[in-house]
Amino acid sequence: MTSTQIWLAIFGMTFVTALTRAMFLIGGERTVLPARVQRMLRYAPAAALAAVVLPDVLTTPDGVLSFAPSNHEFYATLSGLAWFLWRRTMLGTIVTGMVVFTLLRLFM
Repeated sequence: MTSTQIWLAIFGMTFVTALTRAMFLIGGERTVLPARVQRMLRYAPAAALAAVVLPDVLTTPDGVLSFAPSNHEFYATLSGLAWFLWRRTMLGTIVTGMVVFTLLRLFM
């Protein structure tokens, strides 16, 4: 890519991002989302997080789906999830996942 194409891509992405974020501000209080859309938007952060995290947890660096014992991220994530479902504490979830991940990396 030439430097002109790079700058055009940067300005284009900036414009599109600003426009999509400003749509709700432009309408002001007159813009009211239907109740169904509001209910659907409640799940957007969890869906986005799953879309970002799951591929990284479930695949090897080569992009192959793996449940092998060498996939330390997968088992650390499972242990963190188990802790969260049991205790409902975020700090414990992070600590549990990181301890399991570290132990697997050291001993496997």
